[in-house]
Amino acid sequence: MATFTASSLSFTSLSISLDQNKGLARGSVSLPAKAKSFGALTLRSAPMRFRVSCAAKPETVEKVCEIVKKQLALPATTEVSGDSKFAALGADSLDTVEIVMGLEEEFGISVEEESAQTIATVQDAADLIEKLCEKKE
Repeated sequence: MATFTASSLSFTSLSISLDQNKGLARGSVSLPAKAKSFGALTLRSAPMRFRVSCAAKPETVEKVCEIVKKQLALPATTEVSGDSKFAALGADSLDTVEIVMGLEEEFGISVEEESAQTIATVQDAADLIEKLCEKKE
């Protein structure tokens, strides 16, 4: 609910709704009641960002972590998880190709070049492996 007077504007509630057809957040804001002036106040709709992920099995992620560590010759103390980015681990494009080749050999799959280019993290690789293994069955 909004109230307007000659020199002030105040909102007494905050509401946010989601338009499922457009994916837009709409709402209002709360402002301090003692504020004397408000420059231009604009509410904008913005697309909400969702990340949909078909999480791979933990054992697949762990196996990918082991292969990445081996291919990059990382020390045993280096922490590698599903969120680990290959670039952050020191991998260049050639290293990434070698990682993909190691994954293909280990899991008995074939990764298309277009798919290989989308792999940036251990989780990306594990998700792709599970998808390809499902197709193989």
